Amino acid sequence: MSEPEMGYDPRGAWRAALAGMVTLAVAMGLGRFAFTPALPLMLHEGKLDLQGGGLLASLNYLGYFVGALSCAAIHLRPAAMVRGGLAATTALLLGMGLIHGFSAWGVLRTAAGVMSAWTFVFASGWCLRRLAETGAPKLAGVIYAGPGIGILLAGVLGSQIGRWGSDAAWIGYGLAALLLSALIWRVFEDGQHHAGGTAAPAPAPEASAGPAAGSDARWLVGLYGLAGFGYIITATFLPVIARQALPGSPWPDLFWPLFGLAVIPGAILGARLPLHWDNRLLLAGCYAMQALGVLLSVAWPSVPGFALGSLLLGLPFTAITLFAVRDARRLRGNAAAGLIGLATASYGIGQILGPLFAAPLAQRTGSFSVPLLAAAGVLAAGALLFTGVWWQKKGRLRG
Repeated sequence: MSEPEMGYDPRGAWRAALAGMVTLAVAMGLGRFAFTPALPLMLHEGKLDLQGGGLLASLNYLGYFVGALSCAAIHLRPAAMVRGGLAATTALLLGMGLIHGFSAWGVLRTAAGVMSAWTFVFASGWCLRRLAETGAPKLAGVIYAGPGIGILLAGVLGSQIGRWGSDAAWIGYGLAALLLSALIWRVFEDGQHHAGGTAAPAPAPEASAGPAAGSDARWLVGLYGLAGFGYIITATFLPVIARQALPGSPWPDLFWPLFGLAVIPGAILGARLPLHWDNRLLLAGCYAMQALGVLLSVAWPSVPGFALGSLLLGLPFTAITLFAVRDARRLRGNAAAGLIGLATASYGIGQILGPLFAAPLAQRTGSFSVPLLAAAGVLAAGALLFTGVWWQKKGRLRG
């Protein structure tokens, strides 16, 4: 029997992993997070105030929530969903530069959130299954480096093309999405084609059973929402926060690309960690790292403080997603899409609440200190609770 027939297909595995990476770069890095470097431009041009910017961000996260919640009810081919998401994300980014008015922007950002969630969930499922089929599950880290690449690209494009205004920046984002989507379009073939070569059916992970598994699933959904709230205030307003703290400095526009750059090694290293390590402890460590990153922007509002904070926030960003998806697969096996969708919806609720809480408070007080301290506290609480859930499980095993 040949190696591909046995399920070992390195070429197919890399093809799937790189396609997933580019897909998440477009859907997440550009589709969701291009707004972060574009926001200071729109504020400077007087197109938005801070509260309006926060509302647009929350509308995007509301769309993400709706999209994630609806995933379990969608029965189309994953490859078709991914292709549709890439095409729609490109059009919606271009629309932000070609169409004007707050209401229109609200519709576009909400729709972009829906597309991001659909594309993330279906691309994750498609690519992880291909990696299982081709015998290379550790390449998952390559997939989840995608958002970091997209964030880095959005930050660089925003600082360069943004010299000609926010409209030019949005059109640049859309053209970048178009080019990247074209590069990997054919990988997501419909029908029964695999991601390069013939591969054996993916082995189904053994799902957990019983009341303990149900409790673990509820904890995963609930605590994953804390991560959404904890990081999103910084992820939405980082260039604005840095400009307030460092007026006239050339550095504030570089912290967001630095955040994206940190995501890439964090995702790859996270996927290399031993599979037998408990996902909840890994999640607790990631939450604690992000809590410290958020806290640094308040406690040390300087170039080194923001730089270190951006690195600490970015390193575990998609590793958190990877560990949560792994835990969902541990609990539900190959039928984990519904649980992943619920957890992603919970994350979406946290993201919706973050800007709605932070922007009005920052506009009234002239500072993001209180919202950032609250976010750091939420992340620290999540780290403690995940550690407690792990400890409880350890006690059950001993008993």
